[in-house]
Parts: sequence; C-alpha cells; structure tokens
Amino acid sequence: MIFHEMDLQTWNRREHFAHYTSQVPCFYSMCVDVDVTQLKKRGERLYPALLYGLCAVANRHREFRMAFDGEGRLGWFEEISPCYTVFHPETETFSCLWTQFSPDYREFCARYQEDLRLYGAREGFWGKPHPPENLCDISMIPWQTFTGFHLDLPRGERHLLPIFTMGKVHEVQGKWLLPLAVQVHHGVCDGFHVCRFVEELQQLLDRELYGAEGNM
Repeated sequence: MIFHEMDLQTWNRREHFAHYTSQVPCFYSMCVDVDVTQLKKRGERLYPALLYGLCAVANRHREFRMAFDGEGRLGWFEEISPCYTVFHPETETFSCLWTQFSPDYREFCARYQEDLRLYGAREGFWGKPHPPENLCDISMIPWQTFTGFHLDLPRGERHLLPIFTMGKVHEVQGKWLLPLAVQVHHGVCDGFHVCRFVEELQQLLDRELYGAEGNM
C-alpha cells in the first residue's frame, strides 16, 4: 500500500479544499442509472464485475483516491481496493469483506471468490479481518431501485474517499439498468470528476473483453 503525501503549496485545489473542509464542509451525491445489459449478456456475475469496474476507474483518477493517512497527512493512495458488504439473511445483518484489487479482471474475480469462500459466512461487522487503509466503501441494496440516495456524515470531514451504493437491477425498454449513487467529498471532487467517472465506467462495462484493464 503506497501513499503519496500532498504538497499543499503546489496543489491547484488548495483553495477549494480549504473552503469545503473548513468554511463549508460539504459532501454531495449523484445518482445515475448504469447500463449493465452487456454484462448480463456475457453472463458475468454483477457484484464482482461492478466491484472491479468501480475500482478500476477510480484507480485511474487521483481525486477518487484522496485520503488522510493514519498519521493525519493529506495525500492519495497509489491504488485502492473495494470494501463491500455481504448480507446474512438468517440474522438480517451484514458483514464487510475486502478484496485486494487486481487490474486483471479474472484475477480479481478469483480473489473475490476466495474471500467469499473463506469469510462470507462470518458474522460481525468485519467478516474479513485486518482491513488496510486504502479501501473504498461499496455496498448494494438489491431489493429496490432508487433515484436518490444520500449518506449523512456529520463527522465525516476527514473521509475523502468515495462511497458507492448500488440498487436493484431493473429492465427498461430492453435495457438492464442498475442505480448507482456516487457520494464524494467536495473538497477533492467536483461534479465534472463524477460525470467523467460515470462515463468511463459505462464505457468499461460495455466492452466485449472485460479482462485486464491494460488489454481493453
């Protein structure tokens, strides 16, 4: 896990960051429909495919990897991995697992499947122990579609990594759509960055070869 410390004196967002962390602490969320038709046609398992896609695009852009490290330094992670939820129907609770990201899609899916096998049935908040710092929170609410979703973070001024929440896949005029809420800290991420993220995610999901990022 590599962390790069930010030089605030040369950062072109230092005034924006100061405004949205000190004067007007601000999070915002954008909810969009992501077309997963091609994933379904290819028979991909949606949850790991989307975990991969979200982290693959986030790892292209520094604004989705910004954080304070354990020593309170502002910077960005060289790479982030997904922290995701698994549901326990017997107790109606969930646990958090995490899987180390790989730019190779099949390798990531193999790691995901192994983590699910080893830790998926464990209850408690952390199903898989010893989470590293460079994790991006991702969850899914597969029972309902939605057009808006927002998390209230009253003491989250120092939480800079994005939070992704997905909903129920539904069919609209022959396309399979999945609601995706992207929640970010305005100090590090503007609307432009979220829109670019969504566009690149859709392009990635539409590709016929959903394999290693470098080969697509």
